[in-house]
Amino acid sequence: MITPLFPRHRGRLLSALCLSFGLAASPVHAEDTIKIGLSGPFSGGSAPMGNSMRLGIRMAVDEINTYVGGVLGRKIELIERDDTANPAKGLEIAEELVGKLKVVATVGIVNTGVALKSIDVYQNAKVPLVVAVSTGSEVTQRFAPPNAPASYVFRMSPRTGVSNAFLARHLVEARGLRQIGIVADDTGYGEAEMGDLVKALATHGVTPVRVERFGIGDRDMRAQLDAVRAAGAQALVMYGIGPELAAIAKTKVDMNWTVPTFASWTVSMRNFLDQAGPAGDGVMTVQSFIPGSENTRHRQFVSEFATRFGKDAMESAMSAAQGYDAMRVLFNAMSLAGDTDGNRIRLALEQLNRGVEGVVTTYIRPFTAEDHDAITENMLVLGVVREGRIDYAFKEDARRSFAVRRKAQ
Repeated sequence: MITPLFPRHRGRLLSALCLSFGLAASPVHAEDTIKIGLSGPFSGGSAPMGNSMRLGIRMAVDEINTYVGGVLGRKIELIERDDTANPAKGLEIAEELVGKLKVVATVGIVNTGVALKSIDVYQNAKVPLVVAVSTGSEVTQRFAPPNAPASYVFRMSPRTGVSNAFLARHLVEARGLRQIGIVADDTGYGEAEMGDLVKALATHGVTPVRVERFGIGDRDMRAQLDAVRAAGAQALVMYGIGPELAAIAKTKVDMNWTVPTFASWTVSMRNFLDQAGPAGDGVMTVQSFIPGSENTRHRQFVSEFATRFGKDAMESAMSAAQGYDAMRVLFNAMSLAGDTDGNRIRLALEQLNRGVEGVVTTYIRPFTAEDHDAITENMLVLGVVREGRIDYAFKEDARRSFAVRRKAQ
């Protein structure tokens, strides 16, 4: 059964959820809660992603607690921790959430480096982790069969292997571009994006003409861009987070270099859009969710988010939507499992075949035992920066936003 979203559907939300899982709205004792971890960067350069994700998760939990009374007769209590995008800090948080605080599951994690440092803790403790934002392919591949008999790591965001296969096809097949230059940050995220684009281009017989790297906090990108231009690049692909990508975009304009520019989904962050200004116009990016959609569900989510948290609170729309969806999917799995046991929740996540209505899509069998990534290439769209916002690059994609994008099996 597909459950409706947002407070305007309060009555239907309660009845639909109860019917879906045979639940009864029962009295809940405040001291008897189900603890779920929430880990992300709520300060620092990645904070726009982390805070938007956190608000999306909070919004879902508030709806669940208010209109359904929680899950399994108990309200959900979020245990929030700021990992500051620091892998070592992320590891400490994972150990605290699992070992000391005994969470039954965790949602969140934005940075691939943090994820790769943390996931062993959840896997070894058999505590499900539903990743809302981190995209590095290894995050879900490390424990995928046959690497482990069962994996406790799930993901609601498009992994870099999927998004870069989509981008490579557009660059080579749709645009006829074969001389590609890449500029990527030196984090685990930049490494994952750059590596997967190189692999994806190779399937089309293309090798990048130049790959350059930069560090977090760098603002002088002239040397990297000079090297890529000198190599004869017909297009520039840049990977990083908002402030550094804004510096690249502005440097490229200062150089009067006009080749088409493509970027990771992170250019949808408010700190890129604000700091790049007009220099960001025309940058294209692969997205799972674009807030300017004509899809009614998308518009309702954006409106309700602004009502709850303020009109400027959604600094990263994809992070907010994927965070909200991650919590709804986890809730449905816990309800189906009928227990807080990690193994039963894992099995329920792998067996969800009822429609779980989210923002990005309606999830019908988002996971299997072999595949813990909810997003496939056919669910992605190409966005473009226009006058300080992300819009659909192609009108046909905007029209298709009315349809449910189902995972390719």
